[in-house]
Amino acid sequence: MDGSALPETRSTCPYCGVGCGVLLRPDGQGGLSVRGDPDHPANFGRLCSKGSALAETTGPQGRLLTPQIAGKPSDWDSALSKVADTFSQTIADHGPDSVALYVSGQLLTEDYYVANKLTKGFMGTANIDTNSRLCMASTVAGHRRAFGSDTVPGTYEDLEQADLIVLVGSNLAWCHPVLFQRILAARKTRGTKLVVIDPRRTASCDAADMHLALRAGSDVALFNRLLTTLEQQDCLDADYLSNVDGVQDAIAAARASDASATGLDEATLAEFCTLWAKTDKVVTVFSQGVNQSSNGTDKVNAILNCHLATGRVGKPGCGPFSVTGQPNAMGGREVGGLANMLACHLDLENETHRTAVSGFWNAPGVPDRPGLKAVDMFRAVNDGRIKAIWIIHTNPAVTLPDPDMVRAALVGCDFTVVSDITAATDTARLADVVLPATAWAEKDGTVTNSDRTISRQRAILPAPGQARPDWAILAEVGHRMGWPSAFDYTSPAEIFREHAALSEIAGTFGRNFDISGLQDLSDQDYADLAPTRWPISIKRSGGRFYADGQFNHPNGNARMLPVHHSQPDPIPLGQTRLPPGTSLRLNTGRIRDQWHTMTRSARSPRLSAHLAEPYVDINPSDAKALGLQPADLVKLSNPQGQAILRARITTDVQPGNIFAPMHWTGETAPTARINALVKPVVDPVSGQPDSKASQVTAQRLQAAWYGFAVSNQAMQLGPNYDTIQQSDRTCAYWAQARTKTGYRAELAGLTEINDWETYARALFELPDAELQQLTDKRRGLTRLALHQNGEVQAALFVAPEPVAVMRDYLVGLPGTAAPQILTGVTPADQPDPGPILCSCFGIGMNTISDAIATKGLMTVEQIGAALSAGTNCGSCQPEIAALITTVRDKKTEKEELCS
Repeated sequence: MDGSALPETRSTCPYCGVGCGVLLRPDGQGGLSVRGDPDHPANFGRLCSKGSALAETTGPQGRLLTPQIAGKPSDWDSALSKVADTFSQTIADHGPDSVALYVSGQLLTEDYYVANKLTKGFMGTANIDTNSRLCMASTVAGHRRAFGSDTVPGTYEDLEQADLIVLVGSNLAWCHPVLFQRILAARKTRGTKLVVIDPRRTASCDAADMHLALRAGSDVALFNRLLTTLEQQDCLDADYLSNVDGVQDAIAAARASDASATGLDEATLAEFCTLWAKTDKVVTVFSQGVNQSSNGTDKVNAILNCHLATGRVGKPGCGPFSVTGQPNAMGGREVGGLANMLACHLDLENETHRTAVSGFWNAPGVPDRPGLKAVDMFRAVNDGRIKAIWIIHTNPAVTLPDPDMVRAALVGCDFTVVSDITAATDTARLADVVLPATAWAEKDGTVTNSDRTISRQRAILPAPGQARPDWAILAEVGHRMGWPSAFDYTSPAEIFREHAALSEIAGTFGRNFDISGLQDLSDQDYADLAPTRWPISIKRSGGRFYADGQFNHPNGNARMLPVHHSQPDPIPLGQTRLPPGTSLRLNTGRIRDQWHTMTRSARSPRLSAHLAEPYVDINPSDAKALGLQPADLVKLSNPQGQAILRARITTDVQPGNIFAPMHWTGETAPTARINALVKPVVDPVSGQPDSKASQVTAQRLQAAWYGFAVSNQAMQLGPNYDTIQQSDRTCAYWAQARTKTGYRAELAGLTEINDWETYARALFELPDAELQQLTDKRRGLTRLALHQNGEVQAALFVAPEPVAVMRDYLVGLPGTAAPQILTGVTPADQPDPGPILCSCFGIGMNTISDAIATKGLMTVEQIGAALSAGTNCGSCQPEIAALITTVRDKKTEKEELCS
């Protein structure tokens, strides 16, 4: 059937917490088309580069199609009985706290609800935690300390109504591009000012009125300075503060704070604090740069203190605003997916709440103390306290700090279950049982975005093989463990109605999360449910919280907290030279076009084209001291572990600081698992790991050779993680990525290889292909191409230094005749588009540079009008602007030389 004749279905993007609506149309051949939903209140039709490429991430390739036991295909009956029987026996032998679930913000709310009910209500343990612990647990803790509830006060509309927006620890332009575009639109229409607070210069800074490049970790000192300024300039709201406790203690702590810890000069501090103080409508947006810290909760409360002190909470265009990293991090918070929470924002340690939930579920009992948070959970696996663990849609053997310990813990665990869409992850490879789950576009349920909007995610593609929905897998295990009536669900609509009914009980306890108005939805009403912001009850619907000064602590007041800067920076900000071996402060984070550990986004060739291999940003002064050149491979080390990445030398990071993305794994670049260097240090309140402060040393990798390879199929680069510890391995570094015609890879080795033909044939698994070879022994160059039936199948380029070839031209040659492939450059009559800059439209850097030079296009808007680059999600606009400046400067320099 022609796909264009099929109707579009409304659903939700499965990436970040913006919660963008999408319109999906199956193509009739197993694929689909994706476009932004113009009627969804989160995005109004816009999508980022990742959302625009969603259609490229579906399909059966690499999917887990049957259950596996001990690495061998099995059937559902055997696998489910194995899981249920083992968990039951473990609980009987060792008690309920000997088992655990580790879940994910990739779950739909209905999945999350069943997992939480099964664990806390019936297994009898609170040992269920989520990878959202790594993203926003400090915000949850900060909200609860200040407001008495984990409630986001504002809405996305506040971004368009504010006069000042402050981004703290958030590269919104890359990590939440659609929200950033809403801010840029507001800047044009109402002149909204934008301040970015970040030690690193990011894409978000290009549009900012101010960039406060504070010393890493000094956010509390900055916001304490702001709070003292607010008091000094008589900006405190006395009426509002009559409903706030702890005001004087918080102000006293702020007065005692030393703002010099920020490394910012007095003039800059005064300018920012006065701007904030004198602007009535202020939204402070914060994200992982605040949360992922050993004092992340204090950082959150330092921000909340300033908003509470001025009454700028819950009013149009005002408020603190946490943006979440995952599509359903909020839904997980709502159902009690964290180890220290109960469903519907109820408190695990409150006996009345526990009794109410236990009675509603007709459960044997709810545990009276919090379970183990993520880092402690895997420590307990490692030391044998937890003997059976079920991991669902997450990859802790990569994402948690000290992943080598996590890996060892899972290897030694008595029983590990993984539910996922693929068995090819670092974690799934370690499991005793792997269960095939449905993926996005096959799942049916709801998610909640960062501003409390509940949206439907709808199934549009059939589940491949024997894959099942997560709620159904969890419910069936509940059946088999002896609780059939509690888990007798037949649809996600039924689960949603139960969740909504439980929220009515939460509402009677004064909880803000109340969606009881949806508890009587029919199946058809659920199927048709439009995006809806909670609360949804008889009492109220949607809107903002706390403008009226009514909070959720027992006395109805909010609380300001005395917080102190407590994270000294061992590297002075002004230091310009580091002797070799001196430690650097490692900051980890996300990049524009990849997602988590890339099980979805790496399937898209155009997303992999922008930044195709792992890298580390390092300041020029540090690079000089360490003898590093651009494109060198850098070995980072500390007692925790090591990693090897490509050097990018840039002033975007301060001296003494480096930045590396967290996406690469044992499947894509084993030596780039950056969390191997991250110490398992956590915030004492939230339990969230500090991913921004580990100390490392850096040195140039003394490689004997470097390689670049292209192939029409995946290359045989070694058994992922297991190659890392081998000192005699041939390939010390590799990173592989998808292309439109197959795969590309960067390689490097520590020992010379004498027979490149044998190496290449094994690498590409082409023992009988026709060989084309070029060797320059004097320069140490070798280039080989392997052909079959007149077409290039693969090619390898080797040199004693980083290989200089036109990569983005070469990746398109497998499957073509390309007799000139070994030149490594485009023919004179064929343009080279260069590295992809605009992923939405696949437009390369050279194409844009040529348009600037030959057509006189000198603004981002002109480039967009001529080439479309930058006109979709806009996240490449800062790079386009930088390219315009570079080309213009080169042109000016040339004109001056010729004059």
